[in-house]
Amino acid sequence: MSQAAPVPSAPRPPLARRTNIILAIAAVLVAIALIALAILLTYDWNKARPWLNAKASEAIERPFEVKGDLKLSWEKPAAVMAERDRTWRDAVPWPHLVANDVHVGQPAGMGTGAMASVKQFSFSLNPFALLHKTIAIPVLRFDAPAVDLRRDKEGKNNWTFPNDDQPARWKLDLERVVFTKGVVKFNDAVENIDLTADVDTVNADPAYGISWKLRGTYNNGPVTGGGKAGAVLSLKQQTTPYPIQADLRVGKTHIEVEGTVTKPTKLAALDLRLKLSGASMARLYTLTGVLLPETPAFRTEGRLTGELGETSSRWVYDKFTGKVGSSDIAGHLEYRTGKPRGKLSGTVASKLLQFADLGPLVGADSNASKEARGVEAVQPTGKVLPVEAFRTERWTAIDADVRYAADRIVREKQLPISKMTTHLILQEGVLTLAPLNFQMAGGNVTSTIKLDGSGKGKQAIKATANVSARHIKIKELFPSIAEMKATVGQINGDAQLSSTGNSVASLLAASNGEIKALIDEGTVSKMLLEQMGLNIGNIVLTKLFGDKQVKLNCMASDFQVTNGLMQTRTFVVDTEEAAITGDGTINLANEQMDLTLDPKTKGLRIFSLRSPLHLRGSFSKPEVSVDKGVLALKAGGAVALGLVAAPAALLPLVNTGPGQESGCGRLLAEAREKPVAPPPGQGAAKSNSKGNASAQNVRPRR
Repeated sequence: MSQAAPVPSAPRPPLARRTNIILAIAAVLVAIALIALAILLTYDWNKARPWLNAKASEAIERPFEVKGDLKLSWEKPAAVMAERDRTWRDAVPWPHLVANDVHVGQPAGMGTGAMASVKQFSFSLNPFALLHKTIAIPVLRFDAPAVDLRRDKEGKNNWTFPNDDQPARWKLDLERVVFTKGVVKFNDAVENIDLTADVDTVNADPAYGISWKLRGTYNNGPVTGGGKAGAVLSLKQQTTPYPIQADLRVGKTHIEVEGTVTKPTKLAALDLRLKLSGASMARLYTLTGVLLPETPAFRTEGRLTGELGETSSRWVYDKFTGKVGSSDIAGHLEYRTGKPRGKLSGTVASKLLQFADLGPLVGADSNASKEARGVEAVQPTGKVLPVEAFRTERWTAIDADVRYAADRIVREKQLPISKMTTHLILQEGVLTLAPLNFQMAGGNVTSTIKLDGSGKGKQAIKATANVSARHIKIKELFPSIAEMKATVGQINGDAQLSSTGNSVASLLAASNGEIKALIDEGTVSKMLLEQMGLNIGNIVLTKLFGDKQVKLNCMASDFQVTNGLMQTRTFVVDTEEAAITGDGTINLANEQMDLTLDPKTKGLRIFSLRSPLHLRGSFSKPEVSVDKGVLALKAGGAVALGLVAAPAALLPLVNTGPGQESGCGRLLAEAREKPVAPPPGQGAAKSNSKGNASAQNVRPRR
């Protein structure tokens, strides 16, 4: 079988020809690149400014204009990225853009003028990053920037730019920002802020690159200060701390900080030495949003660290020390933001507490002190109970769980309080002190106070108070009275009150409940009893020959409180030698007293002017007087008998004692029953007492 002849293959071009083709293609590509480069290098980019301005204005929804020259040059990346290791890509020049006299206008409705302007800004662009849809800028430089930030009364601001909430197709990779001399203005109609910061470069200080000075007003008060910061803000090396230092005065508040910020683009972490001082801690609320109590002038210093996350942040003021008024203060506080509100927690302690420094907490300081701490002087002349209203509208701003203890309490007047501890809890506008403990006169006063401030208006607070006093020593309760030094008796008592109001005065004026106190089997100073009974002879004899103890059978008091009116149900002090009964009212609304104390001596005296004592008048000016009518009857009887026989004139003044039982057992049993109070805003409580014994019906025991 014959075979077909093979088909001849196409002849291959010679090697030289193939080489020529490849070189030709390469030459074309290089030529295109060179032509493009030549166009880029020689093109007058100022011709592109109208197009660039229009596109930028459309994107940011406010006027944008490059008024000066717009230049594009090519630089080797090593010139701007000296810290990078050299690769073949470093031989390729990068585009470097310089724009002069750039202005960004205000958005619609935010007034006229420029929102921002810069004398010149420049940056280099990594062309290789564009292949990965990344705009990589190693250094962004601003020369003489000017920024004008605004927020109107409706809360609209000019620094919020359009955001379609769609995932960005391009990523911005900005490594460093360099500032030079400039100015920043901030005007906030919501918070009543008008500030201007002048920024300048610092050459003499190696730790800082820029300085700034602040001036303006906040809530119509002056704001001054200044500070320093790093020259280069590194956005790539976020673990590198960015140094900051500031010294500000906002009204009467002085703030000093020095430290570093980590990840400054997100304020991820701060580590600062913070010094604070001011007229009252409460004035920090508008600056920080953290609710703190009214205090006298204060100063503190400690370490402030902050960790800021996307949904919450944590601030710690650690190992701080300072002074509040004349009292020392130290402790640890932590504040965490979150929903529905942030929470403040920690422990605070004082080694020495001046009792007067507690006054501003409840408005119990003078009008001069109120003005000094920045609040209105509202206390009326002659009124004792504080009328300054609590700022309950702020109680829902945060929650709190803080413990406080004072090791020693010093007071100007002889009020025998030694130590204090309390646990403050603020939850959804309800403030609880559970407990509030004082060591007083060798005993303890334990209280649970609840103030529900979630309401509004003049009756914003629904309050309850449960107070228990145990083992209060009489001689320590009245340490300034010399005649009480020999006393060894103890007082125990309980009070339960409820009310509505917005200040201490209004809460007490509308209070309901019961107050009870008792002494069981103690001893009291005879001198004090004789003074109250006007037994002049024994006062003289005792002063000459000394004092002695008088056995106390009992003391019992029981007050019903109805709409701020305290009414005695029982008041008796019974001893082996005398009995004192009392009756009357104490009006907590108008601060008026009308009490009568009736001393009854039991033993034989040289003479006894056993007339009732009246305690009347206001809380600020109480008046003690003798019942002159009773005293006159006794004196008149003595004169009439004197007409018959002078020696017989002493007979009406001799007191042999009634010799009757006082009923201490019943009184003490009633006084031991726990007092009750109705819910806040409701009527008076129903008494637990099994009898409404009147003081006039109690007869002293022989």
